[in-house]
Amino acid sequence: MTKKGKRLFGIHQHLLAEALQELYPGIQFGFGPSVENGFFYDVMPAEGQVISENDLPKIEAKMLELAKKDEPVIRKEISKADALKAFKADGQEYKYEHIDQDLEDGTITTYTQGHFTDLCRGPHLMSTGLIKAVKLTNVAGAFWRGDAKREQMTRIYGISFPKKKLLDEYLLLLEEAKKRDHRKIGKDMELFMFSERVGKGLPIWLPKGTQLRLRLQELLRGLLRPYNYQEVITPGIGSKSLYVTSGHYAHYGKDAFQPIHTPEEDEEYMLKPMNCPHHCEVYARKPRSYKDLPLRIAEFGTVFRYEKSGELHGLTRVRTFTQDDAHIFVRPDQVRSEFENNIDIILKVFKTFKFDNYEAQISLRDPKDKEKYIGSDEIWDESENAIREACKEKGLQAHEEVGEAAFYGPKLDFMVKDAIGRKWQLGTIQVDYNLPARFELEYTADDNSKKTPVMLHRAPFGSLERFVAVLIEHTAGHFPLC
Repeated sequence: MTKKGKRLFGIHQHLLAEALQELYPGIQFGFGPSVENGFFYDVMPAEGQVISENDLPKIEAKMLELAKKDEPVIRKEISKADALKAFKADGQEYKYEHIDQDLEDGTITTYTQGHFTDLCRGPHLMSTGLIKAVKLTNVAGAFWRGDAKREQMTRIYGISFPKKKLLDEYLLLLEEAKKRDHRKIGKDMELFMFSERVGKGLPIWLPKGTQLRLRLQELLRGLLRPYNYQEVITPGIGSKSLYVTSGHYAHYGKDAFQPIHTPEEDEEYMLKPMNCPHHCEVYARKPRSYKDLPLRIAEFGTVFRYEKSGELHGLTRVRTFTQDDAHIFVRPDQVRSEFENNIDIILKVFKTFKFDNYEAQISLRDPKDKEKYIGSDEIWDESENAIREACKEKGLQAHEEVGEAAFYGPKLDFMVKDAIGRKWQLGTIQVDYNLPARFELEYTADDNSKKTPVMLHRAPFGSLERFVAVLIEHTAGHFPLC
């Protein structure tokens, strides 16, 4: 959502729900959060009712009709028992389940406007009349709670603004985005394709797209040459025990393709969800000395993630993608300088492709939810401070986001704005004191003692698929000469 749109503080979802309640008696409501570009509401129409994109103008009209009533929005703190009773009486089964399973007494609030009451944390504006323009953008399917085993609901997306002029500007932006859609341009330019027979979310690179990928790879290889990277190729499959050791199975198992059982008893393999465990094994193949570090291992490594079918989107959300990955093993005293080197590499990539408008984000762990992460407080503090110091040394202004770290360490993410102002996450550098310890990696220090190296993860493109998608939409298919 635009900053101007975001100032409406969630009231738009409630207005949508109120309109749906009037137009579709018996409709049930699931979750209705704000998202980056507006909001959505998951609903379950009553038996015999169907909501399609053809119905959106009618729903928009009802929303504006209700907004003109300028109803006050009333906040109320409510006990869990009273909330369960109220939503059960209204026949709202999904709200009842949400309250029963997810909410705690003393934390529940409702917001009421006119004859409609909804659960919400807030805050909200005090009146519906502040909404002057609204656009419902599309209808999709979504499983309740994101669980493919549960019923499929109807998801309605939209955005609202306090002025019609702002909506008109947004609609023009949408039209420009449609013209730049990488799925359309990629098809017209014969860069890539998808096939239902091959499978959802599995891109096939056509000859022209393959040449584009190869040129990107050669460009990056040229940028890396002064830094003495050693390129490897690792298998697209690995023993399940490898990812149990790394911690990826525990933390990402639900998002991975499920283990493959072989004819041998108790033998399980997984399609590779990450390259880093394989690179740890490359490091561990022989003894290492402090003189060997930094050891920079690079790979254009193809990985596999089981994204839900409803979340797949062109090349930006796929089930297999190739990372321009590298893992750099360093002594603790080398962390900052190596981190700075990788900032330089990423900024050279951005300059080459004229991604001039970007911001850096230091992604930290959530200190209130340490169960999501591995490693000691001391290690996390040291890692986070190393990133801060590197950014300061490079003169890179970076804001901090709590809770956005990887499970094994903090990271520096680069957010790029394209030619029409949309923000994309491209490029990442991560500090990891944990995986080397889990794999029992060592080097012999100058005093002949055994030490554990620190590992940096980095990917300037992020993934070739996502980078190509963003590059297409940034340039509208008119690629730069480089």
